[in-house]
Amino acid sequence: MKPLYIALFLGLIFSACTSKVTETSEASLVEQVNTNKGKLFIIGGGKRPPSLVKRLGEEANLGKDNNYAVVLPMSSSEPDTSAYYGCKQFTDLGYTAIFPKDIANSVAPHTSLLDSIRGAKLVYITGGDQNRFMERVAGTQLIQAIHDCYKNGGTIAGTSAGAALMSQAMITGNEKKHPEYNSTFRNIESENIELAEGLGLFPEAIIDQHFVKRSRYNRLISAVIENPSKVGLGIDESTAILVTEGTKIEVVGESQVIRMMNKQKSPKVYEDKIGATSIQLDVFVPGDVFEI
Repeated sequence: MKPLYIALFLGLIFSACTSKVTETSEASLVEQVNTNKGKLFIIGGGKRPPSLVKRLGEEANLGKDNNYAVVLPMSSSEPDTSAYYGCKQFTDLGYTAIFPKDIANSVAPHTSLLDSIRGAKLVYITGGDQNRFMERVAGTQLIQAIHDCYKNGGTIAGTSAGAALMSQAMITGNEKKHPEYNSTFRNIESENIELAEGLGLFPEAIIDQHFVKRSRYNRLISAVIENPSKVGLGIDESTAILVTEGTKIEVVGESQVIRMMNKQKSPKVYEDKIGATSIQLDVFVPGDVFEI
């Protein structure tokens, strides 16, 4: 069989049986990231202009040698619809994209799916709720398969929720002290921002999305004050960062990327408020290249 038909067969024909779970430590995942041969293409949400999707396809070498993309829609509350449009953005440009319908509907990943992910040139994670995605893949080998794809030269991409979960320390969107959701955070408070474990593909950074459009400065400032070893990256809508060589970043798209770094390391605390000095803030525009 030709490689393309093999990929389609693996991507579409999955059984409902479970796979044996292999535990992978955070340290080993980070080690894999540091030795990877692939790329990350992290989109801040919103509309994705064809030029941005085309650049993603080119970086992943789609359209060559029967290469294909696997779309993972588990962040969405309507995974079939999300997968349809996730695939369509690629097929409209002549690329091949498949999605595993079984896992989108809560069936455990079969070996054939894991092999399809490992062999893909692009794994694309749709928007929705990053917590939903991580809950869906918890305790499965799917996380390891994504890391294997990245390590072996594949491109891992995600938009909105699919961007947030690229971090090891993932912004959940929740506040510990304020149960009522607020997308911008009202204050910069101690022990308020909730972080959970993400995919760990970009462990050096904490990713925030829809950033300029939704003024999420308080949220990312809180994150970098309390996590000084991490670099905060706020990616605006219709904009992406292309990460190569592990830490080299290019801004792609239509808007800006904000970088925050906390050089003080130890936060100041006044009652429930936190402060810090020497926080570096940089604003990058499309075409800019910088190091994490």
